[in-house]
Amino acid sequence: MKSLAEIADTLLGYDPDALAAQSVNTFLAGMVPLPTQTEALALMQALGRVLAQDIISPIDVPPHDNSAMDGYAFDGSALSANKPLQLQIAGSALAGKPFSGQIGAGQCLHIMTGAILPPGLDTVVPQELVKVHKNCIEIAPGIVQPGDNRRLRGEDVHCGSVALTKGSVLGPAALGLLASLGLPKATVFRKLRVAYFSTGDEILSLGDSPREGAVFDSNRYTVSGMLQCMGIECIDLGVVRDDPDLLESAFLQAAAQADAIVTSGGVSVGEADHTKAMMRQLAHSDTAGEGGVAFWRIAMRPGRPMAVGRIGRVPLFGLPGNPVAVMVTFLAFVRPALWQMMGASPNDPQVQCPMLQARSSEAIRKKPGRTEYQRAIVSRTADGALQVRITGQQGSGVLSSMVQANGLMVLPHGQGNIAIGDTVEVMMFAGVL
Repeated sequence: MKSLAEIADTLLGYDPDALAAQSVNTFLAGMVPLPTQTEALALMQALGRVLAQDIISPIDVPPHDNSAMDGYAFDGSALSANKPLQLQIAGSALAGKPFSGQIGAGQCLHIMTGAILPPGLDTVVPQELVKVHKNCIEIAPGIVQPGDNRRLRGEDVHCGSVALTKGSVLGPAALGLLASLGLPKATVFRKLRVAYFSTGDEILSLGDSPREGAVFDSNRYTVSGMLQCMGIECIDLGVVRDDPDLLESAFLQAAAQADAIVTSGGVSVGEADHTKAMMRQLAHSDTAGEGGVAFWRIAMRPGRPMAVGRIGRVPLFGLPGNPVAVMVTFLAFVRPALWQMMGASPNDPQVQCPMLQARSSEAIRKKPGRTEYQRAIVSRTADGALQVRITGQQGSGVLSSMVQANGLMVLPHGQGNIAIGDTVEVMMFAGVL
């Protein structure tokens, strides 16, 4: 495993006092370990887990040519471009109950959705589009074309093909696909365990009596919620005061129990507090040389201060103390790193935060040289186009703005001021928060 210094050496223009946001993910990708432990789970228990191996289909899906709707199956070569086709109904076929007779020339089969198409029948006309006369049907010209409304054997998945790849996150559709292959279990990576705690003498736990200068801890609840949205096993270590012995105990407990550690507070560059000192002491204390810690000023807003490192092989993410900064830095940096630790493919649709483009409905002042994540509300205009506006006050302590927003307007490092009507990118919260 590379040291933090070795990883930093690979980043062009690495400057911990002015680190570009786009460099953070590259650094973290080289810092966190990949999973190795796996387990086999029944499909009903595998939702949200990450596949540890490719799934090779043991069968064709569907296993036979079958009807895509209720109607009448026939030989499509009998269709005429300019005159009706009349066919005698030879019998019927239901899903799970194939027709066992013979279909001759000039005949058709009354068929239900999912029923097997007998040999020689390749076209299905919906039953509502035909005229029925006693035991015959009449199909008007131009209603269907040869091959219409037929599902081909293996058109979904071919036997022997890769149905799902290693690193896929098992959502409801993926579970259904595995079930359609007749597979009762899936081999997935072990669930990730993440320990988290808040730091600071000014932080109150819920149930504590209010006191002047103190605030109730919201960060543990937002961090816990974001971790749970990823299917991670959470280890809540509460609020830890600025006491060296208590901080050391919390960090050591977290490193012993968890695969990763997330903290909030006490990472501002230049601060002389116990949290930073303890991070540095513990990260550098392991004899294997795998530990280390870096304190950054990231060229971003909100969330400028951040600490990253390892206690032994356990990654440590030290987030800012302000509530919005905690959520933004988690979404932008920690979330992708944790998905990597879970073995997920970076291109999996459940891993990627949904991104879309919308027109700004207001002018926004923006300085080049930093990435900004503005809390925003995306909506549709009368003509159906997407528009976006910020929620108002963008202070990093205004947590209510995250509740009002449905996404983050992402203004890149080199972007200047935004004019009304300019197109901007928005990271949507749907499926993420």
